[in-house]
Amino acid sequence: MKALLTTGEGPFGLSHEEVPDPVAGPGEALVRVRAVSVNRGELALAAVSPAGTRLGWDVAGTVVEAAADGSGPAPGTRVVGLADGAGWSERVALPVSRLAEIPAGVTDEQAAALPVAALTAWYGLRKAGPLLGRTVLVTGAGGGVGRIAVQLAAAAGARVVAWTGSPERGQGLAELGAEVVSTYEEAAGGGSDVLFDSVGGEVLTRAFVTLRRGGVAVVYGNTTRSELVLPPDWGRARPGVSLHNVFLFDEIERQDPAADLGALLGLCAAGRLDPQVAVTAPWDDPAEALKRLEGRSVNGKVVLRLP
Repeated sequence: MKALLTTGEGPFGLSHEEVPDPVAGPGEALVRVRAVSVNRGELALAAVSPAGTRLGWDVAGTVVEAAADGSGPAPGTRVVGLADGAGWSERVALPVSRLAEIPAGVTDEQAAALPVAALTAWYGLRKAGPLLGRTVLVTGAGGGVGRIAVQLAAAAGARVVAWTGSPERGQGLAELGAEVVSTYEEAAGGGSDVLFDSVGGEVLTRAFVTLRRGGVAVVYGNTTRSELVLPPDWGRARPGVSLHNVFLFDEIERQDPAADLGALLGLCAAGRLDPQVAVTAPWDDPAEALKRLEGRSVNGKVVLRLP
C-alpha cells in the first residue's frame, strides 16, 4: 500500500511511498482509509522528523477486517478513529477502543476532522465542570480545536468569548455561538470563569487575569513556544483558581474515546456540531493546503481525501 512519508525537507516535504500492509493486533480492526485530517502538531513533527517518518492521527474510512477477538465494528462499517501516528496511509490498523461508527448524514471528511480537535475540546471543557451560566474564554478560537470548543461551550449554556490573532481568524465564530469575538490586542469580553488556552505566552497571561474567584484555566497548547508566566497575584487575587493541562494521548488512557467520538458524531448528525472542514484537498497533492494551514489562513480543519 501507499503512505505519505516525510522526506526530511520540512513540513511540506512529503512523498507517497510503498510500505508494508498493516497487520492488525489483538483488539484492532483493519481500516481502509478514505479521509485524513491534518493538525498543526503533525506539521511541526514533519518539520523535524527524519526522512521516512510516517505521520497521521485522524482517519476515517471503512472496516475491511474486524478485530479477531470479535470486538468493535463489523466489516463494511464506516468508522472514524485515532491512530498513533501512521494514519496517512491507504490502510491502518486501529484499536477498537478508539473507533466509532460514522452515522448517516456525516461524511468521511467531516468525521476525519473530529478525533484530535473535538476530543481535545471535549476533554478540556470537561475539566472545567458544568458550564451553564458561566463565561468561557477561548483563545486560539479560530483553529480546529477552538471552533469546536466555542460550539460545545455555547451548547452547554455558557457565555462564550472568543479571542483570535486577527479579525480574519474570527470570521464565523459568532455564528458558532461566541457572544464576543475579539483579537488578542483588544482583549474584550470582561471577566471569565473558564479559560481554554492554546496560545501561551503573553496571551495566556492576559487571559488569566480575566479569571474570577474559583475560575478554571485549562491549557492544551503553547503555539508561542513561551514559558508559562502568570501574574504575581495569580492565586491570591483569585481564591480557588485552578490550572489544568490537557494532552490528548494521555487523556484517552483514562477516558473512553470510542464512546466520546460516538457522542460527538451524534451531535454532528443532529446538526448540533459543525466539524468546520475549511479545506478539502486530494492526498496526492496536499502541499498547498498544508501551506495554508501552516500560515494560519485556514479557519477550521484541513482534510485530505483519498481516492
